[in-house]
Amino acid sequence: MLSALKVNSFPYFDISEIIPDPDPVFRSFQKSEPVRSGDVLPDFSLEKDPARWQQFFNGVEVHGPVLFHQLLNKPLVIGFYSYHWQQYGIDLLKQLNSLQNDITANKASLLIISSEKDRKLEKLIWDNSLSLSFYFDKDKQIAEKFRIYSDHDPIWNKFSGIDTNVPLLATYVVSATGQIEYDHIDPDFSKTFPASEVISTVKKVSTHQSKIRTLK
Repeated sequence: MLSALKVNSFPYFDISEIIPDPDPVFRSFQKSEPVRSGDVLPDFSLEKDPARWQQFFNGVEVHGPVLFHQLLNKPLVIGFYSYHWQQYGIDLLKQLNSLQNDITANKASLLIISSEKDRKLEKLIWDNSLSLSFYFDKDKQIAEKFRIYSDHDPIWNKFSGIDTNVPLLATYVVSATGQIEYDHIDPDFSKTFPASEVISTVKKVSTHQSKIRTLK
C-alpha cells in the first residue's frame, strides 16, 4: 500500500549552508537647521574657474571678467536655485531678476548659486529674458555650509514629488562684513516672495556700510 503512494522527497541540506541576508544599513538622520538672519556668514570660497560662472543679460549669455573685489566687498544678495523645483524655482529666479536694478542701485550685488549647469538653465534664462549671474556649486558644498542641503536630511523627507536631493530654495542678504542680515526660506511655498523686505534690507546694509567708509 505504501509503495503505491507518491512520496515527495527533498534533498538533504545543512542549515549552515544558508547565507543570511546582510543587515540593512540605516543612514543616520540629522535634521538640518538652515543658517538664518543674525548668523555669521559660513566660511566658503568662490573659485575663479570660468567653468563655474555664467552670466546672462536679457536672456543672452555674456562673457567677461568676474569682478571678485566688487562682488565680495559690498552687500550681496544670494539666491539658491535648482531646476528640480520646477515652477517654484522659475518663480524665484523671476522675482530676483525683477529686483536686479534696485539691488545694483543700492551698491549691492546679486548672485545665484546652483549645482546644475546645463542647457535646461540656458533655455529657461532665454525664455524669460533674465539678467542674472550664476555660480555653480556642483558638489553642493556652499549649500551644505548654509545648511540648506544635507545628505543626512534629504529633501524628499520634506517634499513629495522630488526624488533628487537638492538644496532648498533660499534667499539671503549678506553684509560686506560677513553678517547675514536677512533670510527667506519658505519650505511649504505658502508665502509671497518678500521683495520689499529684501530691498529694504539691502538699503539698510548699504547705508550702514557707506557711513562706516565715511568715518574712516
